[in-house]
Amino acid sequence: MFDFCKGLLIGVLILATAPAGPACDGIVVGRLASADGSVLLGHNEENALDRVLEFRKIPRLRSKADVKVDLHRGGRLEAVPETGAFLWSENPGLEFSDGYLNEWGVAIASIQCMTREDSYDALVARGEIRDGGIAYMLRRLVAQRARSAREGMELMGQLVERFGYAHSGRTYAVADPREAWIVEVVAGRRWVAQRVPDDAVVILPARHIIGEIDLADRANFRASPDLISYATQRGWYDPAGGRPFSFRLAYQTPERTKPDGRQFRGQELVTGKPGQWPPEQPLAFAVRPRQRLSVADVAAVLRDPGGVAAMFGKTTQEAAVFQLRPGLPSEIGCVYWRTTGRPDISVLTPWHVAVTETPESYGRRGDPAELLSLQHHFQPASDIFQPDDARAWWKFKRLAQVVDQSYAERITAVQAIWSAMERRLMQEQAQIEAEALKLWPTDPAAARALLTRFCSQRALEACAEADRLAE
Repeated sequence: MFDFCKGLLIGVLILATAPAGPACDGIVVGRLASADGSVLLGHNEENALDRVLEFRKIPRLRSKADVKVDLHRGGRLEAVPETGAFLWSENPGLEFSDGYLNEWGVAIASIQCMTREDSYDALVARGEIRDGGIAYMLRRLVAQRARSAREGMELMGQLVERFGYAHSGRTYAVADPREAWIVEVVAGRRWVAQRVPDDAVVILPARHIIGEIDLADRANFRASPDLISYATQRGWYDPAGGRPFSFRLAYQTPERTKPDGRQFRGQELVTGKPGQWPPEQPLAFAVRPRQRLSVADVAAVLRDPGGVAAMFGKTTQEAAVFQLRPGLPSEIGCVYWRTTGRPDISVLTPWHVAVTETPESYGRRGDPAELLSLQHHFQPASDIFQPDDARAWWKFKRLAQVVDQSYAERITAVQAIWSAMERRLMQEQAQIEAEALKLWPTDPAAARALLTRFCSQRALEACAEADRLAE
């Protein structure tokens, strides 16, 4: 459907059409809109300043009965006897940037969305935020506890209502092999969720996009019980005004309700229907694709550099496509495809949930409980941000610097290499999974070992190629 190299030859487009500041974006594909019947969740992680990503597998962990979970800002939550295993893309030091895919095939990612709600201090004073609120730990708890996207959505709602969200606002996408939900939260105790239609695609910009809701339809909508009454009390919605309640109109400032360039561009790509900018009507929550989308198609959307707005920028640090397939053991059928660094100069390599570890060059080793500690995340060792050519992150960072010195001259050759490698990896995927499936019923440990070797070897191969291209 989409061509990896097409339209990416002029690097200045990335700078000219990117949003004014760093902003993540995403794409969610329902299972009947995908080429292989999977739910697909694509996400670009974008942050200012020079960052480093660590990519690891965290195993199941047992908790003592009297242990409480530290929520980072003062709150504490009851522990569960055992947390699930998960793949974890960590952005050390940052509160809102980690990505997860757990052993049950639940993936979660997020995008910042500013709202019109009051400041953190004002909400604390009013009791809307309690015990410091919750922010960083919200998605971690989903990764550790949720066995389905719906369960993850419900857990997020419960935690936001109990503690209050400790940031202006955010959109979360939580998906599994059967369905996906968009969960939009606001500072304080309000949230709303809408299910992604099975036959449709949702483009996620850095703005709230859920509009009119039907809370009687619990199969497709959920929300905090006072979502509408609170907006009415604040003067953000007038029930007597003759218009139905719209979450995005009520909880965002008028400036934030205008059409978003990335959402517009993403919908153009998916539907194959060029539009007129700015559109006369509000953009739809979801659109029907012109044809069913594959992992490669979703990656091409994340890599698109132009039109009204680029889908990535110079500060994009990871492009991810979570491929969540039903009908297979989740550890084999659910794959975290990811780039190391900017998507235009990097390659997607696969990581099945079954892997037991990642190469040390991708994620520093350590005791899992210590790696998960809030102190370890928010107070990382200073040397983690120092360039190190032995580490995967810095290999691709060096390649980006070399390419950017003469982007138009160098990008074509780099992308040709990565495009060929991605095609090969997607062809190899079927063979290695067939071997793993033969082993799974009688020896799942051998299947995990097989997939660990495959994913690690291909990731290290990508690192070696990045070194060669940067020479």
